[in-house]
Amino acid sequence: QYTLKEFLIWTRRDIYWIFGLTLIPTLLYKFAGWTWLAVPWVPIAMIGTAAAFIAGFKNTQTYNRLWEARQIYGAIVNGSRSWGIMARDFVTNLHAGAPVSQQELHRIHRELIYRHIAWLTALRFQLREPRVWENMNQKYNIEYRSKYKVAEHQEPLEQALQSFLSENELQYVLGKKNRATQIISLQSRQLKELMESGLIDDFRHTAMTAGLTDFYDQQGKCERIKNFPYPRQFATINLFFIRLFVYLVPFGMLNEFAKLGEHLIWLTIPFSMIVSWVFNSMEKVGESTENPFEGGANDVPITALSRTIEIDLREMLDEKDLPPAIVAENNILL
Repeated sequence: QYTLKEFLIWTRRDIYWIFGLTLIPTLLYKFAGWTWLAVPWVPIAMIGTAAAFIAGFKNTQTYNRLWEARQIYGAIVNGSRSWGIMARDFVTNLHAGAPVSQQELHRIHRELIYRHIAWLTALRFQLREPRVWENMNQKYNIEYRSKYKVAEHQEPLEQALQSFLSENELQYVLGKKNRATQIISLQSRQLKELMESGLIDDFRHTAMTAGLTDFYDQQGKCERIKNFPYPRQFATINLFFIRLFVYLVPFGMLNEFAKLGEHLIWLTIPFSMIVSWVFNSMEKVGESTENPFEGGANDVPITALSRTIEIDLREMLDEKDLPPAIVAENNILL
């Protein structure tokens, strides 16, 4: 979990303006005699109830987006392992009119598996592309990014793909807009050629094609979350309600602490700050959970999951020179 210090640093800009918001009416009440600033607590509490409901609704829905994204990548992990064993075991000489050598079979297995790793690579690069509604460029997130590096922002896609595609396929894919989609189409083309040459029978070709269809389905689900934000009308009303409540809290607190004694009016400042900070932090946490693929500290670790799949698939080819698993950097896994 995050430490209290980390969380306070992350929200410190909000704490500054909340402090000013609570200090000014308290000073005016105490020294300027503006006692009319004190507002009855009941209407403020009613607004706070509405703000709590809408904040809870938003946080639930943004968590659902995050959890759905994690489930999608879980399906990609399982489907990728299935693809690996099918690519290795379904492509055989059993029905070939002109049998090929074991070396040639191994080359075909390697192409099918490496091309799938290229699809994983292209997909994660596409999911890390920024959108105007995402939060990675907010000041508090830019500061926090100093704790970790987003791999897709450090390395060009061409360099990441060149280990898994032939030069002709690499140039073909880079010339397309949706690279991940075109890589799957290359897989389908090769499966058709393998069936025509007798290296895959009809039943196995159907099974492998169904696997490609499932990858398209999972990619489409990722793109739906990536390209459609949490509805702006709900995000807007949540922000307005929270801010309205935060602005009113010190005025309601004035009335409550004035009843306790002349000098206890100063307790308005710390207690107003605590209540306002809690509500404002709920809104900010919901905002940071909205977009699970942008590369934030709270997002689905698609880079680490893709590396895990790559290691599993290359081990199916009995390769020894494997890349290391990606580990957490400052307790953050991407």
